[in-house]
Amino acid sequence: MQRIRLRYTKRGRLRFTSHRDFQRAFERALRRADVPMAYSAGFTPHPKVSYANAAPTGTGSEAEYLEIALTEARDPETLRALLDESMPAGLDVVDAVEARTSGLADRLTASVWELRLDGVDPTDADRAVAAFNAAESVEVQRMTKNGVRTFDARPAVVALETHGEPADRPTDQPCAILRLVVRHVTPAVRPDDVLSGLRAVADLAPPVPAAVTRLAQGLLDEETGTVTDPLAPDREAAEAPTAGSAAAAKAPA
Repeated sequence: MQRIRLRYTKRGRLRFTSHRDFQRAFERALRRADVPMAYSAGFTPHPKVSYANAAPTGTGSEAEYLEIALTEARDPETLRALLDESMPAGLDVVDAVEARTSGLADRLTASVWELRLDGVDPTDADRAVAAFNAAESVEVQRMTKNGVRTFDARPAVVALETHGEPADRPTDQPCAILRLVVRHVTPAVRPDDVLSGLRAVADLAPPVPAAVTRLAQGLLDEETGTVTDPLAPDREAAEAPTAGSAAAAKAPA
């Protein structure tokens, strides 16, 4: 009867929850909030929840998306607030719209990532980023279930640049901040692949694991290199007057 699209976050220590952990927490929240869920058919019915391009375990995110199917209509904002109250702090439901267009997953074509490299001097990061951007190809390796796979990470990277030092940096500890825009391709190029590439082209090796956060994901604007809000088409469709209401507005009193 109704489909709702939600944006949620993974913050703080909750970044270490796996996608399966999140699924269990979200399904409990659906029950606590008494959401009238639609269920699949068959011997083991499951609530109709579609997850889209979840972030890897260990990375934070401000832009995770899913879609739920309901048997009764609900106000999206009221539903969002109820679900947010039922979720653990750090797994926050921050946006909701009624699905009025098709293809949410098709609009998730790129991500914006922030990589915090504690212990790395910003000057060294600038040098490494320049070397990565100048390279025609950057081969990296990743362990898969079928063994080590080698692939070129450079074509998927739309933009890689350094940002200013964080305000909370200890005075005796250098820290570099990188901002990365990457296309969703096959095989997927992840932030840790780009870090491997920086090590390959410039011998940049952070002394501690990078703190990685997805800031946005959505449709890539090829002209500007920016990533747009994937829920915007649904908002625009909701705000647009229907043909019937437009005709009524033009009709004489």
